[in-house]
Amino acid sequence: MAELKSVGKPVRKKDAMQLLLGKPLFVEDVTPRDALVVKVLRSPHANARIREIRTENAMKVPGMVAVYTYRDVPQKRFTMAGQTYPEPSPYDRLLLDQHLRFVGDAVAIVAGETEKAVDKAMKLIRVDYEVLEPVLDFHTAKDNPILVHPEDNWRSLCPVGADNRRNLCASGQEGEGDIDEVLDSCPVVIDHTYHVKACQQAMMETFRTYTEIDRYGRLHVISSTQIVFHCRRIIANALDIPKSMVHVEKPRIGGGFGAKQTVVAEVYPAFVTWKTRRPARMVYSRKECQIAASPRHEMEVHVRLGATQEGIIRGIDLYTLSNTGAYGEHGPTTVGLSGHKSIPVYTANLEAFRFTYDVVYTNRQSAGAYRGYGATQGLFAVESAVNELAEKLHMDPLTLREKNIVREGMVMPAYYHETANACALDRCIEKCAEIFNWKEKYPVRDMGNGKIRAAGVGLSMQGSGISGLDVGSATIKLGDEGIYNLMIGAADMGTGCDTTLAQIAAECLDCDLDDIAVFGADTDASPYDSGSYASSTAYVTGKAVEKACLELRENMRRIGANMLGCTPEETVFSGKGVSCADGSASVSLMDIATRSMAGNNIPVQVTVSHSSPVSPPPFMAGMVEVEVDTQTGHVELLNYSAVVDCGTPLNPNLVRIQAEGGIAQGIGMTLTENVTYTAKGRVMEDSFMQYKIPSRLDVGKLQVDFACSHEPTGPFGAKSIGEVVINTPAPAIAHAIYRATGVWHRELPITPEKILMSMEHG
Repeated sequence: MAELKSVGKPVRKKDAMQLLLGKPLFVEDVTPRDALVVKVLRSPHANARIREIRTENAMKVPGMVAVYTYRDVPQKRFTMAGQTYPEPSPYDRLLLDQHLRFVGDAVAIVAGETEKAVDKAMKLIRVDYEVLEPVLDFHTAKDNPILVHPEDNWRSLCPVGADNRRNLCASGQEGEGDIDEVLDSCPVVIDHTYHVKACQQAMMETFRTYTEIDRYGRLHVISSTQIVFHCRRIIANALDIPKSMVHVEKPRIGGGFGAKQTVVAEVYPAFVTWKTRRPARMVYSRKECQIAASPRHEMEVHVRLGATQEGIIRGIDLYTLSNTGAYGEHGPTTVGLSGHKSIPVYTANLEAFRFTYDVVYTNRQSAGAYRGYGATQGLFAVESAVNELAEKLHMDPLTLREKNIVREGMVMPAYYHETANACALDRCIEKCAEIFNWKEKYPVRDMGNGKIRAAGVGLSMQGSGISGLDVGSATIKLGDEGIYNLMIGAADMGTGCDTTLAQIAAECLDCDLDDIAVFGADTDASPYDSGSYASSTAYVTGKAVEKACLELRENMRRIGANMLGCTPEETVFSGKGVSCADGSASVSLMDIATRSMAGNNIPVQVTVSHSSPVSPPPFMAGMVEVEVDTQTGHVELLNYSAVVDCGTPLNPNLVRIQAEGGIAQGIGMTLTENVTYTAKGRVMEDSFMQYKIPSRLDVGKLQVDFACSHEPTGPFGAKSIGEVVINTPAPAIAHAIYRATGVWHRELPITPEKILMSMEHG
C-alpha cells in the first residue's frame, strides 16, 4: 500500500487555535444574552405526588414571565435517551409529572427576565407533597410492591423484557453450551460479585441549551449535544409537535463522555420558547449535574468463572443487576455490554457461557450513557475474576491470559458470533509488558515505613458503532476555487473528529488538510448521522467520508474527461486536477468547479450514508504500578502503561489523548469518585468539593502506545478508540491493591478507609 499523506499523521486539531485564543465557540458564546432564564424547581423527595402547587406569588416577582406545572404540559410519554428509533429505552417520562420519582425530579419550569427574578420566584412556589415510600435498594426493586412507574401510559417500544408492573426496565438471558455442567466439572471456580456505583461524567461544560423561534416559526435549538438528530425527535415528542417544526444544531461541545447522549436540559427551554415565542436559555449548575443528570448505571455483576488447574478458562457465567434509577434512559442497552464486551475477551478455550441480566427501576437519579457504556462494569468484574484465578493458581496473570484470550481470526460466540478480523490483543499484552517493565514491577516490593509497591493488569475490548443500526453520513462538495466542504452530522465534543474526518477526506482527495472545511452538526444542513456515541464516529462516519470522497473523485474525472475530450477511463486524478493518462493535457480543480456550474449534469456534491453489519472491537492492555501506605490506606498511582489496538490510528496525537483521558477517568472512578445517598434518597456528593475527580497530579506517569492491526471494514483500516480506553484501570488497580495488601476489593471506589479497615479485619 502506498504511503499515506494525511491519515496516520499527528496533525493539529482544526479548531485548536480558536480554542487556544478563546474565540466564541460554545453555546454561551454564540447565543444572545437577553434570552429568558429558565430553571427547574426540583423535588426534595425520592417518591412523592403533588397534591397542590401554587405559583401565584412567584408570578408577582418583577421580571417573571411563566411558571409551568404538570397541568400545562402534554400528557404524552417519551424517552430522553438519544437512540435510533424505535428506541429500546421505554417511554416513561413526561415533561413535568404529578408523580415525582427521585430527589431532583422536575416539579416546575420557571422562566423570567433575569436569574435573580427566577431564583426569588422559585422560593415562592408552594408545593404540597404526598410523600410516598421509595424503592432505594436496587436489590429489592424487582417485583417490589412499590412501583416506580405504576402509570397506564408507560410504553416499551422494543421487546427488551421490560415490565413496569415488576419495576423491570429490561431483562434477558442468552448463552451457549451447558454452563452448569462445565462449571461443575471445573476443578477451580471463581465465584464473586463486583459492584460499580453510578459515577458522573463531570465534563467541564455543564448541560446548556438556547432556544428561539426562527423566521419561519420553527423552534430553533442550539445545544451542547452529541445527538442533533435524536435531539430533534425527542424535543418534538416531548412538546407533541411535528419534527418538521424543530431545528437543532450544536456548536463546539465542552465535553460529553455520553452524558449529552441524553436530552437532559433541552426540553425545558424548548417548551418555554414554544409557549411564549421568546428566546430562552437554560444552563445547569454543577449541583444539578450531580443530582439530576445521567450518570453511569450502578451495576452489580456476579461472575462464576471455571478453569482447569493449568489455567484454561472453560466457562463463564455472568449475571448483571443494573440500576436504571427513576427513568429508563439507556437501561436496556448499557446492560448488554457488561456481558458482550467482557466474556468474548476469553474466547480461545470457552466451552460454554451464560449471560443473564435484570435492569430495575428505583427512586434514585436516572442513569444514562457514560464512556464504556456497561462494558466498564462488566470488565471490572470479569478481569478481576481472571486476576483472582491467576492468584489462586499462583500463575503470572499475563501467562494465564496468553492461554485464553481471543486472537485474530477467532469467532466470538459471546459477541454476536462476529469474527475478530483485526485483533492485536496478544501484541498489546506483549508490548505493554515491555514498556511497563512487568517482570521487574510485578513482584511485590516492601519500600519500608509501611509502604508497599505492587502491580496489576487488566484487558479491555469495546465495539465500533452499533452493528446493523448506526448510520454515518457525509456530504463532500467541490467549491469554486478547488477546495472542499465536508458536512457531517457527527458531533465533535473535544475528540477531534472534525479533524480526523477531514484527514480521511484529504487522503482520498489527495489534497492538503487545509483544503477541507468541515461543517456540522445541524439537522437542517447536515446529512443524517446517528450521532457521536457508541464509538462510532471514526469507524462508521469515517467510512461514509471515504466512500463520498471516492465517488466525488469519479465525478470530477467524468467532468474532466468531457473537458479534455476523452473517456473517464483515460484520465488520471492527481489531487490538483484531472489529466489525460498520456500527460498531453490537464484541467485544474478550479476549472472543473467552474465547468460544473454551467451546462453540467454531473454532481460535484456527493452524499453517502454508511452502516456496518459488524462492530469490530478495539482491544487494550493496561498495567499499573501503585504504592500503598498500609498505615493510612492511601494509594499513590506511580505508573500506568497502556497499549491499544484501534486498527490504524488515524491521528496518533488525538488517539493518544483519547487514551490518556479515558485512563484518567478510569483511575478516578476506581479510587476517588464516590456516590452515597442519605436514607431519604438524596445524593450527598452534589459538588466537586465532595465528588473528587482526579487532577493531573493524581494519575501518575501515563504511557500510551499502540499495537496496530488493519480492520478491513474500517476507513484505512481504522477501528474505534473513544471508549475502550476507560475500562482497564479498575481491574488493574484492584489487582495491584490486592498484591500490596492481600485483600480483594470488589466494590468501587476503593478508598483509603476501605483499604485500612479491610486490612485490620483481614
